[in-house]
Amino acid sequence: MPAADWAVTDRRLFALVASHRGARVPGPVRAASAERGTGLEFLALLGSGPRRITPAVIADLPGIAGAVVLSTCNRFEVYCETVPGADPLAARENVLSVISACSAVSRHELVHAVDVLMGQAMTEHLFSVGAGLDSAVVGEREIAGQLRRSLTAAQETGTASGALVRLFQGASRAARDVGALTTLGDAGRSMVSVALDLATAKLGLGARLGRDQAGRDLEARDLAGLSVVVIGTGAYAGSTMALLAARQCTGVSVFSWSGRAEAFASSRGAAALTWDNLPAAIHSADVVIGCSGRGPRLGAADFRKFRQGTPASLIVVDLALSRDFEPESGGLSGIELISLEEVRLASPPEHTDVVRQAKELIRQAALKFEEDQQARLMDPAIVALRGHMQQVLAGEVARVKNQHGCTATAEAVELALRRVVRQLLHVPTARARELAAAGRQDDYTAALEALFGLSVETDALQPAAQCPVDGPTAERDGTARIRPGQDEGRQEPFLTLSAAS
Repeated sequence: MPAADWAVTDRRLFALVASHRGARVPGPVRAASAERGTGLEFLALLGSGPRRITPAVIADLPGIAGAVVLSTCNRFEVYCETVPGADPLAARENVLSVISACSAVSRHELVHAVDVLMGQAMTEHLFSVGAGLDSAVVGEREIAGQLRRSLTAAQETGTASGALVRLFQGASRAARDVGALTTLGDAGRSMVSVALDLATAKLGLGARLGRDQAGRDLEARDLAGLSVVVIGTGAYAGSTMALLAARQCTGVSVFSWSGRAEAFASSRGAAALTWDNLPAAIHSADVVIGCSGRGPRLGAADFRKFRQGTPASLIVVDLALSRDFEPESGGLSGIELISLEEVRLASPPEHTDVVRQAKELIRQAALKFEEDQQARLMDPAIVALRGHMQQVLAGEVARVKNQHGCTATAEAVELALRRVVRQLLHVPTARARELAAAGRQDDYTAALEALFGLSVETDALQPAAQCPVDGPTAERDGTARIRPGQDEGRQEPFLTLSAAS
């Protein structure tokens, strides 16, 4: 785990990231843990260990103000915000401990497989993930929906802090910009679409239509007439159903270990299956697609029983990170098993120039987001300063009204405003003397320039004996430049207001 320099930042957001996408992406796209080859089995343990790691589990930890968990077939990522004043190192250790306990992954293995990201590195990573730049199928659109669902799940449980909401919403905006301003993902490819392409190719379906701008074959794969069984009712199952419908496949049935098949299937025009009629459905199926990963795995014995007496071939596609089918099932006669890793290897690389353009958009979006977040850190100070000025001014206005009613003279108003100015300058004047006594005059003038855009020019060899805010009668050992037209009797330094103010 790379060492994080917590001391140089006051940011309270951090992410623990583990992902796997292989080596199909052209260019140096940032992929946490890719160089260490974090495998699918490891990610499966994190996503579906003995105890599910939810945002609520993380947010209940000491020092954590909010959490969002992003768990997909390609990654497991936890985004956290610490409470004000909490030790970020201790908070991170607490999160690692609970992930280890829930997943049954040893702490040693976890520490060496997970990256800690903060600041712009974290923002740019999440924005890249949302745009599909860090996916096995570069430019896939499914991950953007997974980001939104992860944030929604955290919001529904009350664990999404304001900073995390802004971070994930920023990632969604960046993904939309990449989709609108580049051709990344125009082909609509995804893990599901690549898997269906593999399945239909093995079935001998598909007619070539030509080539796209990148030289890739374009094919029309009409799946009408096929019988397909989908196992699962989650996000990937939903994407699978949508693609099957788009490819004119109407003979679809759905099975769910959790018993949600009826509602899921009926809303999509499919048939719902129970354990009693699942064997018959698989017996007559052309393709079985696993998208669950939550229930028992179907093994060789199950398929041997289900397919008994059927000479036709069966394509079994396993899209579940923790597997819906035992690997040996693919060794049976007449059954071809397409694993998630095979889908990754079959994913075509995106055009390098398009990826480069998308990466630059993501970098700019992450930079702007970080600048906006840094600006927000000054909000309490600005509110306090405005409140102080308004309080002083309101007090003086009330005093003038009490003395003069609504007929205050110009002189009375001027005197009141002068008192306001003196009160506002009291603390800065005292600080000027303190800093001057400590030899830190440059700090004071730099602060004036940074806060008010003021440029102070005095004779460096003959400094003023007293602070210039003391008034026109202060005696000076040195000289000071006078603003043109200024009263020659007032030896005040030359103050200029920059054009940017």
